[in-house]
Amino acid sequence: MQQIEPYYNWRHIYVSEEDERSPFYGRIYSEFEFSQTVYNYYIHPQWDEFGSRTLYLKVLLADYDEQYAIIELIGEWNDAIENDIMSLKREVLEKFMEQKIYKFILIGENVLNFHSDTRDYYEELHEELIDENGWIVCLNMPEQTQYDFRQAKLNRYLELMELENWRTYKPFHLFKKINNELSARLTE
Repeated sequence: MQQIEPYYNWRHIYVSEEDERSPFYGRIYSEFEFSQTVYNYYIHPQWDEFGSRTLYLKVLLADYDEQYAIIELIGEWNDAIENDIMSLKREVLEKFMEQKIYKFILIGENVLNFHSDTRDYYEELHEELIDENGWIVCLNMPEQTQYDFRQAKLNRYLELMELENWRTYKPFHLFKKINNELSARLTE
């Protein structure tokens, strides 16, 4: 797992630790010291900790004008033991919502497992985002992880989408593609 780095081809556009509005402003990273783990596996030091012992993230882009953020995740999403949705909501998403960002793309291709608990935080987050015409999309989660989300009926509160080549898009074009697809679903 230590070889899996956060996507870095947009760093010329946005760097979360240099963004004064980001929850990760001022963070300093080591390229050589591996200290964070998902269970017994070290992860690359560029991933950000936000209160979970099993799930980490990297804010790839926050666009305050267009009101969206793209966040990449790695690890195990565990609501049953860690209550990861509460930590994610309180420590990251709400910080961006205070800055008027209401649309979130979560890149989930490295979320290896999901363990559900209650729907409370998902419902609360969904209501808060809907009130501001916002949404949350989990992009490219592994099939088993998507299955577990659907079994818990959490896809009522966040969209599960597939887009094989998301890395070929510029951030704004990725956002527009997903936003347009969600808009088209609502008008069907």
